[in-house]
Amino acid sequence: MTIETPDAQLILATRNAHKVGELREILGPLLPGVNMNRIQSVGHYDIEEPVEDAVTFAGNALIKARQIAGLTGIAAVADDSGICVDVLGGAPGIFSARWCGKHGDDQANLDLLLAQLSDVKAEHRTGYFLCAAALVLPDGREFVCEGRMMGRLRYEVAGEGGFGYDPIFQPDGYDVTSAELEPAEKNRISHRGRAFTELAPLLAQHVFTR
Repeated sequence: MTIETPDAQLILATRNAHKVGELREILGPLLPGVNMNRIQSVGHYDIEEPVEDAVTFAGNALIKARQIAGLTGIAAVADDSGICVDVLGGAPGIFSARWCGKHGDDQANLDLLLAQLSDVKAEHRTGYFLCAAALVLPDGREFVCEGRMMGRLRYEVAGEGGFGYDPIFQPDGYDVTSAELEPAEKNRISHRGRAFTELAPLLAQHVFTR
């Protein structure tokens, strides 16, 4: 297994460069003095993606983080997130990334969810994004923090930013979708931002201690 930065202290369980950048932007202000280059993607390692077969966001995040920490001996962070729609009983939930039946097809997932909610009145289109962020240390200690962003679903897409269901999700207190928010503002209020804000003190205490 090889990594681009030999002194990496934390590995993120994602191969998505956009997500790595977003997490560094979130953690940077929360971990002053920490070189964000020491937070690396699992993509620098020859590690197969694990089967995420847990039934909760926290469970899936822990599966990913445990695998990386166990194989590399380096602290690992993984997160699992999705959208939970009240009228659908919390679905898509953990199936958000493959709601259409194919993993990672954001447009198809979004189109299907819009179709399923097409006849639902505005007052019933409430829901939230949930993120579970897991930290697993090489010695086996584990920590999980969760964050939520409450809001409602639009009838049509709006905005070019973000990804996934962002173009149809309007956070509470805003008149725009997540995809229309400036990145810094989105990071401040998002489910992922809130989860990693909770996780940051644990990273400072257990990972970036030198």
